[in-house]
Amino acid sequence: MTAIAHSSDTPDDEVVAADAVEPDGSVSRRGVRLILRFVRLHPLPFVLSLLGGVGWAAMVVAASYVLGRVTDEVITPAFSDDGIPASTVWWAVAALFLVGLVRGLSVVVRRWYGSLTEARMQRTVRTGVVERLLTMPLSSYRRRPTGELLANADVDVTTATNMLMPLPFSLGVIALVLISLASLLGADVAFAAVAVLLFPSLAMLSRYYTNRVHEPSALVQAKLGRVSSIAHESFDGALVVKTLGREELEQERFEAAAGELRTERLGVARMTAAFEPMIDLLPNLGTVLLLLAGAWRIDQGATSPGQLVQAVALFGWLAFPMRIVGFLFEAIPRAVVSMERVDGLTAEPTDPSLEGGSGAGSHLPDGPLGLEVDGVSFSYGDTQVLHGVSFDARPGEVVALVGSTGSGKSTLANLLVRLDEPSAGRVLLAGTDVAEVDPDELRAAVSIAFQESYLFAAPVGENVTLGRDVPDERVRAALDRARAARFVDRLPLGADTVVGERGVTLSGGQRQRVALARALAGDPRVLVLDDATSAVDPVIEAEILGGLREGETTMVVVAHRLSTILLADRVVHLQDGRVRAQGTHEELLADPDYAALVTAYEEEEAVEHDAAFDDDPDAVPGAGGTR
Repeated sequence: MTAIAHSSDTPDDEVVAADAVEPDGSVSRRGVRLILRFVRLHPLPFVLSLLGGVGWAAMVVAASYVLGRVTDEVITPAFSDDGIPASTVWWAVAALFLVGLVRGLSVVVRRWYGSLTEARMQRTVRTGVVERLLTMPLSSYRRRPTGELLANADVDVTTATNMLMPLPFSLGVIALVLISLASLLGADVAFAAVAVLLFPSLAMLSRYYTNRVHEPSALVQAKLGRVSSIAHESFDGALVVKTLGREELEQERFEAAAGELRTERLGVARMTAAFEPMIDLLPNLGTVLLLLAGAWRIDQGATSPGQLVQAVALFGWLAFPMRIVGFLFEAIPRAVVSMERVDGLTAEPTDPSLEGGSGAGSHLPDGPLGLEVDGVSFSYGDTQVLHGVSFDARPGEVVALVGSTGSGKSTLANLLVRLDEPSAGRVLLAGTDVAEVDPDELRAAVSIAFQESYLFAAPVGENVTLGRDVPDERVRAALDRARAARFVDRLPLGADTVVGERGVTLSGGQRQRVALARALAGDPRVLVLDDATSAVDPVIEAEILGGLREGETTMVVVAHRLSTILLADRVVHLQDGRVRAQGTHEELLADPDYAALVTAYEEEEAVEHDAAFDDDPDAVPGAGGTR
C-alpha cells in the first residue's frame, strides 16, 4: 500500500510515494514506522526541532549540575564565618543565567521547528488525500460515504499528525534520561539506582497503555466517520428531510451515532484517566525515594548536599516532561489508526482515464468524430448491468438511447466518456479505443451533461467555464445554444450573478441549461446528454435539441420524451442491459415493447406540457429559485 504525498523540498505538484503503515505488529512498532515515514518526508525541520529538544535536555542537566555546585560552593560556605567573595556569587549568577538563556533558546528552536514539521506534514498528507479524492474512479466514490471521505481529509489527517508536536520534546526527554543517568551515576550510585528503577517502570507503563488503547481508538475513528456521514446526509438531503417531516427521525439517528461515539470516547478517556496520574506519580515517587536515599548517604558522608540538590532538581525536571511523553503515547495509537484510514483512501486506484497526461496516447483526427460501442459489458460489483452492447454513431449523427428505468442507459453514457471502464468490450472514438486516447484530448473532444446538474456557489459565467480558458464570446454562444441566455441576462448581475450552493437559487430547468452550456463551452465534437434536459419544458427542450443538431457535433442522447426521440437519426432500444433493437423511430415502432414504451413517453409528455412543467423561460428566479 502506498500513500501519495508532497515533499516540502519539492513543488506541490510533484508526487512523493511514502511507505504506508502496514496493519501488522504491535502498535508501538507501527507507531515507530509511522514516525520514520513522516521524518523521511520532512527531515530538515524535524532534525532542527530534535536538536532543540536534545539541547534542552543537555541544558537541564547542566542547570542541575550548576545548581549543585552553587549549593556546595556558594550557599553552604555563605553560612560559615569566613563567608565567600562577591566574585564567586557573580560567577554563580552568570552561570545560572547563561544556562537558563541557552535552555530558553533551545525551547524556542524545538517549538518553532516542531510546529513547522507538523504543519508541513499535515499539508503533505492532506494534499495527498485531496489529490486521490480528485483522481480516483467513480467506483471508489460508490463504495465510500461522503461523510467518511470528509473525515479522512480533515479529522484523520489532523489526528495522524498530532503526535509530531510532542515528538521532539519526547525524544529530548529520552536524551535527558540518558544524560541524567550518567550525571546521577557521577553524583552517587544510590541516586542512579533510584533512576534505574524509575525509568523502566515508566517505559513499561507507556507500552502497556498504547497496546490497550489501540483498538478503542480505532473504534472512535470509525464512529466519528459514521457521525460525519449521517450529518452530511441530513444536511445534503435537507429538502427531503423537511418535506417528509423527518427532522425528529434524523435527530434520533444522529443522536444514536453520537451516543455510540461518546461511549467509545469515554472508554478511551477512562484508560487515559488511569494512565496520566501514574505518569505524574512515578517521578514524584522517585523524588521521595531520592530524598530518603540522599539523607542516608549524606549522613554516611558519601555524598554532599549539593549533589542531592542536583539529583532532586533532575527528578523535578522529569515530572513535567514525562507528562509530555504520556501525551505522545496517547497520540500514537490514534495516529496509527487515522493514518491507516488515510492510507486506505490513498491506496484507491487512480482513474485510468487520467493516466498518462497531456501528450500521452493516441491523437484524434480533425473534424466530426464517429463513436462505436463494441460488445461492451459492465458490472457494479456482482451485478451485471450491461451485456455485450454494440451500436455506433456516425460523425454528425444524433443517436437516442431509450429504455425503461434500470436498462443501463446512464451506465452506458458514463462509459462513453470514460467515467467508468467496461469489464468487456471497447468504446471506440474515430476508430481508436478511448482507453488509448490522450486524456486531455479526450476531454476536449467529448463532453457530457447529466440529469443531476451540479453548480458551484460561484458566478454563472464561472460555472460555465470552470477554470478553462474560454473566451467570453464562446461563453455567450454556449448560453444561447442552451437557451439559458434569456434568464441569465435578467439576473441581477447577469452572468456575474453568484448562484447558491449546488445552484439552489435557480430552478431545476435553469440549472440544467447552465450545466448544458458548460458542456458546450468547450466546443465538443461528441456530446453525450444523459437526460440533461429532463427538467426543461418540452417546448424549450425541442428548441435546445433542434439547435444542437444543426451543427456537426455527434450526439448520443438518453431520451425519455417522444419529441426528443423524433429529433434523432437513429434509436437504440435498451432492455435489461442489452440492445433489443436499433434503427429509426418508424422502424422500431413495429416492436410492441418499443411502441408501448414510447406511448408511455408520449402520455407523460402531454401531462408535462399541459401542466406547464418547468419555469417560464423569461422568469427571473427569486429566493430559492423559480419553481
